[in-house]
Amino acid sequence: MAAPKTVVYGIPNCDTVKKARVWLEEHGIEFEFHDFKKAGVTTPLLQDWLKDVTLEALLNQRGTTWRGLSDDMKAAASTQAGAIALMIHKPSVIKRPVVVVNGRVKTLGFSPELYATLFS
Repeated sequence: MAAPKTVVYGIPNCDTVKKARVWLEEHGIEFEFHDFKKAGVTTPLLQDWLKDVTLEALLNQRGTTWRGLSDDMKAAASTQAGAIALMIHKPSVIKRPVVVVNGRVKTLGFSPELYATLFS
């Protein structure tokens, strides 16, 4: 059987993404890295992720990008369509990294304990 396909979505200079990538490399987990600042994200991709995680979990409302948004932009993100449009326009509001294994979101963010469970 083929090894599970793992894709890590994030931004290369994000500390949490760096920790996740280092952990995966140190544990011999093969993965593809998708830089969503350069490669972007699409409506179908985000809608697919929302089958596995909540909008509240995916949209990082604690980060500096969110805090820098206008009140109008924050208000527009209160609907799924508005939030998806915002994440496409400003991918750095997405909680990261988004770890997708065989097409399904397995986790958001990084925790060595959780990764040990997921990839054991």
